[in-house]
Amino acid sequence: MTSGARPDLGDSTDLIAHAHDARQSPAGPGKLRTYLGIAPGVGKTYAMLRDARARRRSGTDTVVAHWERHGRAATVVQLDDLEVLPARTVTYRGASFAELDVTAALDRGAELAVVDELAHANLPGERHARRWQDVGELLASGIDVYTTLNVANIESLGQVVSQITGVHPAEPVPDAFVRTGEITLVDLAPSALRRRLAQGLVFPKDRVDAALSSYFRFANLAALRELAQLWLDDSVPDPVAAFAAARDISGPVQASVIVVGLEGSPADEWLIRYAAHLAGLSDARLKAVHVTAIDNLDQPPRARLEEDRRLLGELGGTLRVVRAGDPASGLIRAARQAGACQLVIGSRRRTHWSRLLNGSTVADQVLRAAGDLPVQVVNVGRPDKTSGEWRRQRHDAGQHRTS
Repeated sequence: MTSGARPDLGDSTDLIAHAHDARQSPAGPGKLRTYLGIAPGVGKTYAMLRDARARRRSGTDTVVAHWERHGRAATVVQLDDLEVLPARTVTYRGASFAELDVTAALDRGAELAVVDELAHANLPGERHARRWQDVGELLASGIDVYTTLNVANIESLGQVVSQITGVHPAEPVPDAFVRTGEITLVDLAPSALRRRLAQGLVFPKDRVDAALSSYFRFANLAALRELAQLWLDDSVPDPVAAFAAARDISGPVQASVIVVGLEGSPADEWLIRYAAHLAGLSDARLKAVHVTAIDNLDQPPRARLEEDRRLLGELGGTLRVVRAGDPASGLIRAARQAGACQLVIGSRRRTHWSRLLNGSTVADQVLRAAGDLPVQVVNVGRPDKTSGEWRRQRHDAGQHRTS
């Protein structure tokens, strides 16, 4: 695990020196202010632009050198009376990207420059590899900079954030660089941030469910908030060690895995595509599991599973067929063995009388037995009364089971 011990701040001058050219301001370097959030959507850019407007009204020559267009209406309003420099269009592999124009910002020579997304990685061939190095050049020329950053992008916290969220470490920014300036925590309670997501204020509505069930789970956000507060606390010499000790975290970070349970039915295709979408959002590996009876009394739907296997191959996933006394325990055991950060299973809508007559579903059993394993149950419609493929049932000692 990467240590979270605070870097020697004496190294920060070297970091800035490597981030700019020989152009120096006689008045000395500008001042950096970083708006730090626990996750996207807490309002970092909004707060940064609001404060920049206040500086402009107080007489400071202010310019927005770059801001990320996330389509959030309230953020756009904050640009109302601010001068915005045109983005520099960069073409790479046939696509166009709007990037910070460092030369234009230097030539404009404002007292304060607003630069969103400090952790951004520049395209190959740009003057610097990282945006924090671009910001270092602006600071070296004597320009104050307001910028934004998520906790996940702080270099010393990247590995533990990966453990918390189940995604690969984010683009890092050196701790020492961030600590050379003022840091403003843009705080938002996890419940409030989840409400913002549910209202479609952070991501498009088609991404909301996936976000709420993965990176933006309540427990994840609460842990990230705690980690940010530890990192900002000057009395804590090693924030990562303190966080790990409090939560009994140890061992290396494993690549995240999403496991999807397949029934061997036509619904498998939809479930696979849904789980693949989740895996793509969190940069996770996709693994599918089908559970068959340990006593060999049921017959695996071989044709269906071969179709599933082909689709998984196209989407970068794999299929494993396991045997277990019941589907729920088999799915949970396979998910834990795979190191899953989430188990996705399908469930058919059933009437109240159907539940009374037939007993609990596999989804019910998984949810009861999953413990701390995150499970997402996806509605795949009503049972097909004309097909035995999804509705195969076994009665074992009076216990209903769907396989």
